[in-house]
Amino acid sequence: MARMLWNLLISVAIAYAAVTALVFLFQSRLVFYPEVGREMVVSPQTYGLKFDPVDIRTADGETLSAWWVPAEEPRGTMLFFHGNAGNISHRLDYLQLFNRMRFNTLIVDYRGYGKSTGSPSEEGTYRDAEAAWDYLRAVRSVQAQNLVIAGESLGGGVASWLAARVGPRAVVLISTFTSATDLGAQIYWFLPVRLISRLGYDNTENLKRIKAPVFIAHSRDDDVIPYSHGKKLFEGASEPKAFLEMRGGHNDGFIFSRPEWGAQLAAFLEKHATQ
Repeated sequence: MARMLWNLLISVAIAYAAVTALVFLFQSRLVFYPEVGREMVVSPQTYGLKFDPVDIRTADGETLSAWWVPAEEPRGTMLFFHGNAGNISHRLDYLQLFNRMRFNTLIVDYRGYGKSTGSPSEEGTYRDAEAAWDYLRAVRSVQAQNLVIAGESLGGGVASWLAARVGPRAVVLISTFTSATDLGAQIYWFLPVRLISRLGYDNTENLKRIKAPVFIAHSRDDDVIPYSHGKKLFEGASEPKAFLEMRGGHNDGFIFSRPEWGAQLAAFLEKHATQ
């Protein structure tokens, strides 16, 4: 009996070690889903928005697919980073909202997403963010004090990383996490995630370096990234800051809360226009 129990424990230990090793080796595949919704399904023109298709070259030689959506009598420029699945053609609701708020918008597909070349990685998304900012400065003559950097879900980690280095007019974080490691430790509670994680996207640390006004939106019903992440980020952000509690799940909270979104974000940016 003891021998059987010992053999069972050994088998469980081997299986656990194998699962841990697989997660360590292939964790990027658990985070990035460029193959989901790879095709471009619509364009801003679907919503009657004028736009310019843009190719942005990164410092390491990748070409990013992006859209520049101008607004009439713009109040500033929005640089938007999307989540870990789909592409820019799945974010038209955001483009429409920002356009109605009279913000020019640049939305970019990370390397490996949509029509962009390459394969995604954390460091790669940071290089993509730098390339997008360089494009705005060089081609669109955007200055940091007129720039709002926004990101949803995974894009929140990209947005906060860039904002900590650029010093924009404001930062908007939507349905995002305190860090990728924190979220992974919650989802895979049975694994030593904090020991094997090779992905950071540490919004908590980035917020410590951000002095610009911060607007955070999160749904209490978020079924992917717990509401507690949004609240912790808000608590850790410096003033001035604002929090919008959305309704609905992770992928439709913005849609259900669009009226509040538009009104509260517009008021927040207007209030801090000179910051």
